[in-house]
Amino acid sequence: SARLRTVGVAAVTAGPGLTNTVTAVKNAQMAQSPVLLLGGAASTLLQNRGALQAIDQLSLFRPLCKFCASVRRVRDIVPTLRAAMAAAQSGTPGPVFVELPIDVLYPYFMVQKEMVPAKPRKGLVGRVVSWYLENYLANLFAGAWEPQPEGPLPLDIPQASLQQVQRCVEILSRAKRPLMVLGSQALLTPKSADKLRAAVETLGVPCFLGGMARGLLGRNHPLHIRENRSAALKKADVIVLAGTVCDFRLSYGRVLSHSSKIIIVNRNREDMLLNSDVFWKPQEAVQGDVGSFVLKLVEGLQGQTWAPDWVEELREADRQKEQTFREKAAMPVAQHLNPVRVLQLVEETLPDNSILVVDGGDFVGTAAHLVQPRGPLRWLDPGAFGTLGVGAGFALGAKLCRPDAEVWCLFGDGAFGYSLIEFDTFVRHKIPVMALVGNDAGWTQISREQVPSLGSNVACGLAYSDYHKAAMGLGARGLLLSRENEDQVVKVLHDAQQQCRDSHPVVVNILIGRTDFRDGSIAV
Repeated sequence: SARLRTVGVAAVTAGPGLTNTVTAVKNAQMAQSPVLLLGGAASTLLQNRGALQAIDQLSLFRPLCKFCASVRRVRDIVPTLRAAMAAAQSGTPGPVFVELPIDVLYPYFMVQKEMVPAKPRKGLVGRVVSWYLENYLANLFAGAWEPQPEGPLPLDIPQASLQQVQRCVEILSRAKRPLMVLGSQALLTPKSADKLRAAVETLGVPCFLGGMARGLLGRNHPLHIRENRSAALKKADVIVLAGTVCDFRLSYGRVLSHSSKIIIVNRNREDMLLNSDVFWKPQEAVQGDVGSFVLKLVEGLQGQTWAPDWVEELREADRQKEQTFREKAAMPVAQHLNPVRVLQLVEETLPDNSILVVDGGDFVGTAAHLVQPRGPLRWLDPGAFGTLGVGAGFALGAKLCRPDAEVWCLFGDGAFGYSLIEFDTFVRHKIPVMALVGNDAGWTQISREQVPSLGSNVACGLAYSDYHKAAMGLGARGLLLSRENEDQVVKVLHDAQQQCRDSHPVVVNILIGRTDFRDGSIAV
């Protein structure tokens, strides 16, 4: 099915419970994830009267959500939820918010007891107040038990027109050096990931994979180009941007050559044309579902092939970069372990059934070059918003959705601060996941830029804390990797895997030193 039939649901308490979700909801909006947020609220009668935790919640969430509504009558709960869930999945998916005041959630007799005083005040005012409250209560529950339509509403998902597909087929058929950049939106319909993978293989065009599309082609696929993206984009004569946006990740479109023909496809018109008036110009801009567009494109090209020397040129550049990585892995570091070498050993140890959850700056930026997800939808990262702190939540979701998978989490030591306490959750619920913490005692991605430009490491320094001992204090297993057991990296990783198989969550605290692997990378 071309539809995504799953919506994530979060139910939180009013006020601070809701404001605590703002970052997560913004992240979901940028990740184009269909999420239904249900928030409590003070009873409808007490709003704007200084009730506990009563704030204007809708104003906070309107900029973040595709749909915001407050339910005012019990009979409106079902239609509001149906409309919210359809909105979450239609067009460009995203989060939606439904506020549920406490008086629409409780049974009639309880609300009546709270709302209508047992002994009404005497006199005309007392009678008027009683009449008003009785009426209010009647209206709140009016029609609440009448049958209502149920089930999902139809979704509105834009599709590329046949004429547009045909024009794109013609452009590609004349290409000598075609290139495809697949972004997160290509994987919005997870059920069709395998079909998309087969289509990309049939197409035979070399690919860069970003965001949620990472891992689409598995490990070491001949069409998957991993390095030197800017240089490749400059050389390509036709570029297909499939669910990729010309934002900071593509230097706002500046990395695209004016002599290349650009085909861009996206469900969201605004995202699709971002910066096209300044730095780049699309030959064809196709508003529609990305995955089904790629499938139609492949059908239209009917087995066309391209000269193998183009892919070979790109792969040779990859091989040269990999040689550089091997040299960097062999270089000594002043103290502790070389992170490049550690991550190469992680790559060699990682099993085929693993899901990678990555959360951090410098350590994860290095891992993105060295550790390959083993298949589609097996790499979860903070996304374009750069939301550190997603790790434990993503790991929890991944392990519950795929209990047979090994969930490997790669954390920077800074980012791990957000997730450490969730090892208590993992222990209590018997959810075995494995965290590898790249501990270099600092917010290194920030200091990498801050120290040369401002001459100060202020606010970037952390300690080589005993995160493995903290995990043990929460009931998880903790292991330490340092220069003391430098030759035991693979053995310790195997130990951690075994602990997970025995149903224990594990934290491996890996003390790492500094390298020049990411010199020049900045965080703004």
